[in-house]
Amino acid sequence: MSQDTWPNGSYADLADLAGRRDGLRQAAAMPGADPRALLDAAFAELDAAVEALTKLVQAGEPDRTAGETVPASLRAERSLLRAVFQHAPAPLFLLEPDGTIRRANGRAGDLIGAPPGYATGKPLTAFVDLASRAAVQSQLAAAARTGAARQADCTLLGPAGPVAVTLMTNVIALQDGAQLLVVTAGGPGEVASPQSREGLGGSSRRGDIQSMTRRMDMITAVTRLLLDNSTFSEAVTLQRCARLLAGDIASWIIVDIERSGHLRRQFVIGPPGEGPDELARKVRAVDPQPDSVAAQVHSAGRSVVLAHTDDAGLLDADPDGTPLLMLLGVTSLLSVPISDGVTSYGVLTLARQAAEGRFTIADLALAEELGEHLGVAIRVDRMFRHRSAVAEALQGSLLPTSLPEVPGVDLSAAYVPASEGLEVSGDFYDVFPVQGGWAITVGDVCGKGQEAAAMTAAARHAIRVIAHWNPDPVDVLAKANEVILAGDYEDRFVTAKLAYLRWDGDRVRVELASSGHPGPAVVRPDGRVDVLSGGGLPLGLFPDAEPERETLELGQGDLLFFYSDGVTDARSPDMQYFEDRLADELAGAAGRTAAQTTRMIQDLVARFAQDDLRDDMTILVARVTLPPGASSK
Repeated sequence: MSQDTWPNGSYADLADLAGRRDGLRQAAAMPGADPRALLDAAFAELDAAVEALTKLVQAGEPDRTAGETVPASLRAERSLLRAVFQHAPAPLFLLEPDGTIRRANGRAGDLIGAPPGYATGKPLTAFVDLASRAAVQSQLAAAARTGAARQADCTLLGPAGPVAVTLMTNVIALQDGAQLLVVTAGGPGEVASPQSREGLGGSSRRGDIQSMTRRMDMITAVTRLLLDNSTFSEAVTLQRCARLLAGDIASWIIVDIERSGHLRRQFVIGPPGEGPDELARKVRAVDPQPDSVAAQVHSAGRSVVLAHTDDAGLLDADPDGTPLLMLLGVTSLLSVPISDGVTSYGVLTLARQAAEGRFTIADLALAEELGEHLGVAIRVDRMFRHRSAVAEALQGSLLPTSLPEVPGVDLSAAYVPASEGLEVSGDFYDVFPVQGGWAITVGDVCGKGQEAAAMTAAARHAIRVIAHWNPDPVDVLAKANEVILAGDYEDRFVTAKLAYLRWDGDRVRVELASSGHPGPAVVRPDGRVDVLSGGGLPLGLFPDAEPERETLELGQGDLLFFYSDGVTDARSPDMQYFEDRLADELAGAAGRTAAQTTRMIQDLVARFAQDDLRDDMTILVARVTLPPGASSK
C-alpha cells in the first residue's frame, strides 16, 4: 500500500504535524515568545500525533506481511513522548512532595543556569533568592498538603542575575498513591490560573504529565531490579520483573521464552487473589501455538499493539476450547519481543481489561524498552551461567575427585572459591603414594584465569611425576621449578608445600619441603599448636631457588593442617585477619577427626569474613591414627 492510499489522510496529518512542530520551534526561539501559549500548543500537537499514528497502526496492521511497516512512525512517536518534557517550551520542574527536584527540563536548566542533572536531588528553593524562599516553600508545602494548585511570584537566581518569575504548582497522583509536584515557571502573570487551566484542557495535560512520569519511573524501577540481580538467575529475573509490571501498566503479564527451538510459557502474573491465581495457572499450562500473537511476534521480531482485541483466539484456548482472552477478560493487548538487539529470547505480552483503557503508542514504546532490558539481562545471565559451568569444570579437573585411603592416616580436604568472580583459581592439593610412604602437596598459583589454570596443572602434575621416582621432597620441588621455568608463564609463580609421610615404628616421620607456601600447622592432642614457617622461594621465579627442608615426627592423635592463604587472608568487616586467630582456633581441633577439623575451620572462616571471602580457600587435614596393622584395643 503506498503512502498516498493510506486512509483518513494519516500521512498528510503527520506531514502537517511536522510543519507545525517546526513552526513551534521557531516561535519558541523568537524574542517575546509566550511560553504558556507554546506549551498549550505543544500538548495539542501531541494529541494530534497520537491520533494520527493510531490511525496508521490500525490501517497498516493487515499489510505488514506485504512489507508495509511503520517502525519509523513508532520511533518518532516514542521520541516525541520522551522529548515532550525535556523540550517543552516552558521551564518545568518535577518535585518530590518535600520540594526536592526529581527532574528538570532543558528550559528549566537554562532558567537556573545549570544542567538539569545538576538540579536533580536539590530543593527547588535552593535556586530561589532568600527574600522569596520562605514564601515559595510555604506554597509548595500547601500544594502537597491540599492537592490544590498554588501560584507564587518570586525571584530565581539565574545565570545572569535574579529573574522575576511566576511559579505555578500542580499536584499529580501516581497509581501507588504517591504524589508529585509539577512546577511551571513563566513571567509574572503569564501562568494561567487553576480555573483557566481547566478551561484550556489543563486536567488532560496534567494526566499526560502524570502518565509520562509513571513511565519514566517504571523504566527506572526495572533498571534498578536488573542491576541488582545478585542471583544471576534468568527465571528469578523474569519473575521479579513480571511481578513489578503486573497491576501497574497492565492487569496481566505473560512471559514466553524459547526453549530448544520452541516457545514455552514461562510466567503468567495477574491481579492478586485466588481467582486470578487459578486463571494464571490455566494460562501458564498452555504454550503459545504457531498462530498465536506471541508466536508471530517472536517469529517476525516485531511488536504488535492491539487497542481492541477483536480476535478471541489471539492467546490460544484452554483444553476445553475456551479462548484464554475471554477467560482473562482482556480487551487490549500489547506484545513485544524480548531481545538484546541480536538474539530473540522470547516475548513479553501485556494485557488490559476494559476498565484500564486501551494501549497506546506510548505504551508500546515503554514495553519495547522493557523487552530490550530483559533481553540484555537474559544474555548476561546465560553468559554468567556458561562461564560459571566452564570454570567449575576446569577447576574440578585441577583437584582430585577423592582422597585415597592412607594406612594409619585420617584425611579430609575442602576447597571453597572466593565470594566473587568466575575465574578459575590457582589453588591445588594432591595426595599420592611415593617410595616407602605417601606424599601430600598443597600449592597456590599467582593469579586466576586460564593462564593460572595451565600453570596449576603443570605444577601439580610435575610434582606428582617427579616424586614417583625421587625419594627427596626438596629435590622434587627443585626439579619442578626447572619444569615451570621452561614453560611460558610470564611473571606468574607457584608457592608449594610437599610433605613425605613414612611410618617409623609407631611414629610418622614427616619430611617437609617448602617453596614460599605458608604452614602447615601441627596440632597436638593436648591442644598445643605449632604453625610452621613458609620458607623458601616460590617456584617459577629463579633457576637456583632452593626449597627449604624441615623434619618432624607425629604420634597418634597428632594432626597436620595444610592451608592456602585464602584462610589466613580472610578479613572481618573491621579489617582484622583470620591469621591472627588461626593458632587459637586450631587448639579447639585437638581430639577431632580430620573431617570435623575441616568443617570447623571452614565455618569459622566463613563467619569471621561474613561469607565474603577475598580469595579461594583450600584446607587439607591429615590426622595420625594407628600404625598399619596395629590393634585398636
